[in-house]
Amino acid sequence: MSGAGHSTAVLLLVRDPGRVEADLPALLPGRILRPIRREEVQHLAPMALLRWLRGLGADELVMLSDDLDSHERLWRLQALGALPTAPRRYLVDLRGRRLLLSTLRFLVRDLPYWSRGLAASAVVLARTRARVRRLRRAPRHAPRPATGRRICSLRTELWAGQPAGGSVGHTAGVASGLRASGAELFFVCTDRLPLIDAGLHAMHLVPPDRFYNLCREIHGLAHSLRVEREGAAILARHPADLVYQRFDVANQAGVALSRRLGLPFILEYNGSEVWMNDHWDRRLRWRSLFAGIEEINLRHADLIVVVSEVLRDGLRARGVEADRILVQPNGVDPERFHPALDGSEVLRRHALSGGPVVGFIGTFGPWHGAPVLARAAVRVLRERPEARFLFVGDGSERAAAESILAGARASGAAIFTGLVPQAEGPAHLATMDVLVAPHVPNLDGTRFFGSPTKLFEYMAMGRGIVASRLEQIG
Repeated sequence: MSGAGHSTAVLLLVRDPGRVEADLPALLPGRILRPIRREEVQHLAPMALLRWLRGLGADELVMLSDDLDSHERLWRLQALGALPTAPRRYLVDLRGRRLLLSTLRFLVRDLPYWSRGLAASAVVLARTRARVRRLRRAPRHAPRPATGRRICSLRTELWAGQPAGGSVGHTAGVASGLRASGAELFFVCTDRLPLIDAGLHAMHLVPPDRFYNLCREIHGLAHSLRVEREGAAILARHPADLVYQRFDVANQAGVALSRRLGLPFILEYNGSEVWMNDHWDRRLRWRSLFAGIEEINLRHADLIVVVSEVLRDGLRARGVEADRILVQPNGVDPERFHPALDGSEVLRRHALSGGPVVGFIGTFGPWHGAPVLARAAVRVLRERPEARFLFVGDGSERAAAESILAGARASGAAIFTGLVPQAEGPAHLATMDVLVAPHVPNLDGTRFFGSPTKLFEYMAMGRGIVASRLEQIG
């Protein structure tokens, strides 16, 4: 992919565009780079996008993804690449893999490839439906006690490029806690897990298959079957005494492996992902099928671990026996989060000095309430104009929070860092005088069921905390 001196438009289709943008000269050396973030083009209809990209007059168009195997609906990018937006067009991921794009390639290779994928996806859908029907009726195994302390943990989400968030810290905490209890833990996972020491916990990677990447639902269902197949081979080479899986809306591999191998099955259940998609993301295609996958996970787990009494009560209302539910609230590692941490480098980086710093860390999900903090910041700044607000992270609600501050002409008092790696979270918290957890109630009136990891991290820092009075947060 030679490009010395060429003008290159780079469409940043990554989770952390700020960090990646700084690394572009090393990834695409010798080019005159024009980075383009999603927000610049996401409002454009297909033909308007085509005209906009052609209007750049670039020699190359590079569409940059975290991982080509897990990018949702890769075929759409290949179809865009078939159009004459620039003389040379490529798909590239952060691992350096690339696909040359052209009209001829799309017609001769890509279109037949995705046509075969469409037929194979119909088979995946039929197989999953048959499996769910059978397991909905199948009796549960009698309780199966673990005969040893070797645990296979499944992390099956298609989450490539996610460097931070509550799930990252939670997985690391579970691994640390199980190891401290004397268990031997290894992972079967989609991608390498941040904060997990591969020297202590082996990671057997089962990457997603690009062939099924026609829509996120099919991709997830196909990945479940792949994890089941390859997981069985891994467990044949590395026997385990029980299977532990963080619940994934599309995945039934834990149920299948535990039944096939006669192993106890522990399900980590942080809430109904069908409900979350209905209210926080976008409604799932074949919603009833995914509700069935959730049902069979709950039906066949020997133990279901939840983070709140609200989740326990919800499971009891769904008919799950009390002796199969363990309430284990989230916690914190006091060796990583403590009051003596030095945040001076982060303070210098963001020119935070003088006034008090009010902070928030999170993935800016709809439940996190970042716009609530932005509105509060406007009020605080009227009385304490020297205060500064540090928003650490990125996500769907970031734009709303920034807009509120901009509308009140308060943007100069707020810093949005974008995503930072999980390992850098403690140093950012160390810069803050007041830490805020502005979570919002569920819009449909149901009880707030989370146990935010940030709240425990805040407490470990020994700073003042302002938090929403919601269920177990209060």
